[in-house]
Amino acid sequence: MARTSIRTKLAAVAATGMLALGTGVLAASPAAASDQDFYGCHSGNACIWGAGAALNTGPTHQYRQAGTYNLSGQENYHYVKNNQTDGWKFKLCTGWNGTGTCYTMYQDDLWWVNLTPINSVVVTP
Repeated sequence: MARTSIRTKLAAVAATGMLALGTGVLAASPAAASDQDFYGCHSGNACIWGAGAALNTGPTHQYRQAGTYNLSGQENYHYVKNNQTDGWKFKLCTGWNGTGTCYTMYQDDLWWVNLTPINSVVVTP
């Protein structure tokens, strides 16, 4: 009987710990919210930094208007930030004019990504 009681208590403590941990994770706010500028990437924009560049150098490309934009000369790894608001998405596409395989970045996403196979980007609500 005592054995069951100890197991029950241990299970209760473990469940409480997991619940507390889960609550802490859910309550945490994003480190780089889109309602603020992010290393020169203005709130409401999607941004691309130079190849291999550190974030503190500022973005080389910023996109604010909905549309499709072809890329040129963007090779190797870059930081890409979707700092748009209102749930807008930024898509990286392998084909020209938003075609091919597209990878969707959601609001507040920051990626370190190889842009060599990416030929266009799409800004969309």
